Amino acid sequence: MSNVYNLRDIDVKQIKALALAYMGDAVYEQAIREHLLRSGRVKPNVLHREATHYVSAKSQAATLKMMQASGFLTEEEEAVMRRGRNAKSGSVPKNTDVVTYNYSSGFEAVIGYSHLLGRTERVQEIISEAIRFIEMPKEEESK
Repeated sequence: MSNVYNLRDIDVKQIKALALAYMGDAVYEQAIREHLLRSGRVKPNVLHREATHYVSAKSQAATLKMMQASGFLTEEEEAVMRRGRNAKSGSVPKNTDVVTYNYSSGFEAVIGYSHLLGRTERVQEIISEAIRFIEMPKEEESK
């Protein structure tokens, strides 16, 4: 698909943050669905319930904060994250607060940005780190 629509790096860097988040949301959702299927969770009702642990605004915001605290993101990714976090969407889902939603948008923007730049390996690293963090037992998380 990427060969059909060519975007130069300069074009990607000028895409609005919420558009990057839109792309990142789709990339992350697909990766999580694949992760769940490959890990043996195949019942539809289980898949949906499990997926929400990974793709909720709350889990994405927590993951992003962990990545910031550990220095996981590059300076360039931090800048994209801030653009995504600070972008005004005009609406907030009813099941989360605006700060959490903004952080989740920042997380998605980083994934969308890296994906559109063709940084497949980095996208995989970010998603793998998110999965690792979300699946971490709670007692380990507080250490």
